[in-house]
Amino acid sequence: MERVVEGTESGDTMALLDDDRLFPTDPAVRSLARELYQAVRDLPIISPHGHTDPRWFAENAAFSDPASLFVTPDHYVFRMLHSQGIALEALGVPRVDGGETERDSRRIWRLFAENYHLFRATPSRMWVNHALQTVFGVTERLSAGSADAIYDRIDAQLRTEAFRPRALFERFNIEAISTTESAIDDLKWHRMIRESGWAGKVVTAYRPDAVVDPEFAGFAENVARMGEMAGEDATTWAGYLAAHRNRRAFFKSFGATSSDHGHATARTEDLPQDVAARLFDTALQGRCTADEADAVRGHMLTEMARMSLDDGLVLQIHPGSARNHSAGILARFGRDKGYDIPTRTDYVAALAPLLNAVGERAELTIIVFTLDETSYSRELAPLAGVYPALRLGPPWWFHDSFEGMTRFREMATETAGFYNTVGFNDDTRAFCSIPARHDVARRVDCAFLATLVATGRLDRDEAPEVAHDFSYRLAKQAYRL
Repeated sequence: MERVVEGTESGDTMALLDDDRLFPTDPAVRSLARELYQAVRDLPIISPHGHTDPRWFAENAAFSDPASLFVTPDHYVFRMLHSQGIALEALGVPRVDGGETERDSRRIWRLFAENYHLFRATPSRMWVNHALQTVFGVTERLSAGSADAIYDRIDAQLRTEAFRPRALFERFNIEAISTTESAIDDLKWHRMIRESGWAGKVVTAYRPDAVVDPEFAGFAENVARMGEMAGEDATTWAGYLAAHRNRRAFFKSFGATSSDHGHATARTEDLPQDVAARLFDTALQGRCTADEADAVRGHMLTEMARMSLDDGLVLQIHPGSARNHSAGILARFGRDKGYDIPTRTDYVAALAPLLNAVGERAELTIIVFTLDETSYSRELAPLAGVYPALRLGPPWWFHDSFEGMTRFREMATETAGFYNTVGFNDDTRAFCSIPARHDVARRVDCAFLATLVATGRLDRDEAPEVAHDFSYRLAKQAYRL
């Protein structure tokens, strides 16, 4: 049975969640999957990469209402609603110009509930149901008829100490969580967390896109700001690299163990320093072509990898998203509003300069993600299966689903094995979905391992150890947490 948490009546725990969800249908294999899952279901959560707001844990203020917790900040949710013609304004998504959007949380929640059928069979449906039941004790399906009662139940609980961010962090059994901040963030919320004396482990990650991508809005101004913060003249190539080293050290002082790079492509370069310096000058002057901008981004991945050899930060590469596909939505609502679309991504040629430079360095960890699943068996698994520095990130973004996770294991294991992967990370802004996402990953992995045992590809006594590795050890080890 699902673990009963505070606010959940044990007699109603079957209403939203099937105990055997995501397990194989064959009775014998299902029994083994269930056994493996029971051994890992309550392991602490390692959340080494994500986008929760450190301010939540710094101020520990109550979440304001159900809609702002489940709907307005979650692009998985509002993009689906918008795909059916619902205006983002009606969901409370703020506009760039400060224009009018819906402010009545109950009305937003009712709109969500009335259209909850749109999420049938999607990961979002499973995540929301998991949070409703295990966090808030809701055992009735969300619908137009149940919307107000469920809203009132959640709203009442959010007003109590037990549902503040730190209390939920502890209830979720989170051992460590990493947020992600820009290179020019002052990390004031992380400082407040540290000075509060609270024991929860919330660390940051170094995200330098705003100061390595010449096509990022305000690139030159961002570089100048980084130089000011680092006490370096970042308008020179040498000063620019020194400023990065300074900022990385600052982030490490607040627990950072990784950097993160969200580039349009997986391109890397290892340019002569004089060539890199000239390209950088061109970028600061705003005269880069699109290819030159991509070359700057690609070269900086190699520079960051070399810095990682010095300071130990794990290098994460998240490529292959056509960001802000709708120009109109970008202009009206800004970035990260559900219009980022996966693209075909090359890795063999793209990663060659980086891997030729540092790929044999076993003390370095480079974790590569993809939104192009066709690359797993063709490119990424073979690369990770030979280069000591390279590891495969788990299914990401559009693929962190039962189907996506299963495909990942099936396509990557034959060439990369288990131990060139890094466990699971939830990569989410939706705080209450974190336990749900890890639960799905643990169930999928246990189902996969049970199938391997049943088909003679894994010894029965090895499966529990691998399940533990997938659920806990690999992420903790890879991210040095």
